[in-house]
Amino acid sequence: MQQSTLKKLSEVLGISISTVSRALKDHPDISDNTKKRVKELALALEYEPNTYAVQLRTRQSNVLGIMVPTIDNFFYDSFIAAVEEEARLHGYSVMIMQSRDKVQIETSNLSLFRKNMVMGLFASVSIETDDMLPFRKMEEMKTPVVFFDRVPETGEYNKVCLADEEAARIAAETIIAKEKKNVLALFGHPHLSITRKRCNSFKKVFEQKAPQTKIAIQYPESIAESKKVALEALRAADRPDVIFCMGDLILIGVMYAIHELKLKVPEQIGVIGISNGLIPTMYHPKITYVETSGYKLGKLAFTQMLSCLKNGPCSDEVFLDSMLVDGGSL
Repeated sequence: MQQSTLKKLSEVLGISISTVSRALKDHPDISDNTKKRVKELALALEYEPNTYAVQLRTRQSNVLGIMVPTIDNFFYDSFIAAVEEEARLHGYSVMIMQSRDKVQIETSNLSLFRKNMVMGLFASVSIETDDMLPFRKMEEMKTPVVFFDRVPETGEYNKVCLADEEAARIAAETIIAKEKKNVLALFGHPHLSITRKRCNSFKKVFEQKAPQTKIAIQYPESIAESKKVALEALRAADRPDVIFCMGDLILIGVMYAIHELKLKVPEQIGVIGISNGLIPTMYHPKITYVETSGYKLGKLAFTQMLSCLKNGPCSDEVFLDSMLVDGGSL
């Protein structure tokens, strides 16, 4: 049925348009009887308010934006699920876009978020992002931005981060405790601050606690590259006795290589990763991992967003603790 208008409601009830409008908003000047009549007719005629007009008038949309590098990633999928759950409970809806790790797409997305007058934005920056000006435009419009996972390295921004250095430290200490001597450590894109933090922390632990350990570090950026790197290392005469995987996509590629070579875990090769939690449970034995939960991070990020919406934009940096989950792969 075509949307009914305020004018139609006023004509049927014989009252002014302004009275109808105020009745629908539960204005205290309107009697309970009039409110009841207006709302019953509005329901019968399937009246819906013009959301866009309300946005233009109030400059508020009750929509929160989420921008991630890619949606087809379980970590970001679980982050989005957590934010959407909280948003629904607090009367918000969400608008989700992906940058595909291209700064041009990221900038275009930010423009769309501004045009749609989102009340706040959760953002994980692309690999190519160097200039933060497009994000500052959001804050100039009094739209708070909460950065998560991949965050700006410099400047005063509101950041909700995984404890990246702690996660890498836990993984390194676990490898040392298992007395592994030849480590293949696979990290993500070296341009990202999250990669540098994890890599530096990982190396520092070995330098301080097991300097004699052989460590080979590489930076595959996909499942295919991770599989290729792992195959080359595992076919070498001096093959590693453990492989560290910085993320789930790397872990998948490594496990493809291990299965192709029919190696037994952990008897012939140990595996440990940093993970959101799902992928390590899909193997036998389950993969030992340091938990970095996208779902928990989403809940924490939403708490920060509510604080910003209530108190104004801020520049806090909040961390989500990591913990070891033993899966039997070491």
